[in-house]
Amino acid sequence: MSDYLSVARRMWHRIEPLHATLYFAPEARQVASDLGYDVASRWPSYFAWRTAPLGAAGPELVAATYYSFSPRLIARHVPGIWTTADPAKVLDARLLAMDRALTPLIGDRLTGGQLAEAARLARQAAENAGPAARPLAAANRDLPWPDAPHLVLWQAATVLREHRGDGHLAALLTFGLDPCEALVSFAAIGAAPAADFTGRGWTAQEWSEARYRLVARGCMTPDGGATDRGRKERQAIEQMTDRLAAGPWRALGHCRAERLAQLLKPVLSAAFEAGYLPRHNTLGIGTVKVGYP
Repeated sequence: MSDYLSVARRMWHRIEPLHATLYFAPEARQVASDLGYDVASRWPSYFAWRTAPLGAAGPELVAATYYSFSPRLIARHVPGIWTTADPAKVLDARLLAMDRALTPLIGDRLTGGQLAEAARLARQAAENAGPAARPLAAANRDLPWPDAPHLVLWQAATVLREHRGDGHLAALLTFGLDPCEALVSFAAIGAAPAADFTGRGWTAQEWSEARYRLVARGCMTPDGGATDRGRKERQAIEQMTDRLAAGPWRALGHCRAERLAQLLKPVLSAAFEAGYLPRHNTLGIGTVKVGYP
């Protein structure tokens, strides 16, 4: 793995949890509830938060850009989420949510100068995240930058996360994994328990059929484990994902990327200590547990 591929992976370890705070922080849940979303399930606000940069997208577009969710699940929430709040209102609300969530996490862990430096470095990386064939990254890049450094930091993390995610979908397509197969093979290598993906809306029959297809291709054993071929394929997918995600970090350079990683570390430690982030990367962008240092 080249130096910048390893940098891309390490920075994903730092960026993904910062972005994902939006989906799990209690402060964000409260803001979503105030908007009128049913927060008994995570999906109405999740689809609203993540899709709003695309505008009032319909279910086909959301299914295309999310990939690993059942289109039936998406159709139960989209476009209905826009009758609760239109995308412009959701975008304002998600910045409010992140203001309330990040303020206690940052606390006195970063000085004002350190926070401004982290925001500047993250924004530089995000502005070098090429938008070609990256719909979610491009949609987030189109948004105006907020003024507050902690919100600039979060928005940059979001651009970078979606840039990597869009590239990951390209890798899955290159290796011929359909949406359900992508999750089945992810679980087969032990990256996350299959139970973590039950909320994605696939039926037991669809999961079983995806497993059967992977067995027929020599990627899984009948008992649900990954074969050597299956593990090598997933490793190749991860390497392609890293390669496609390396551009922003190559532009930033080793020293500045390392500096950003160090600045983010205390904030991420605080997020993990808060206990609301999931143990595994259930968003499926890679094969590493979320609970990394």
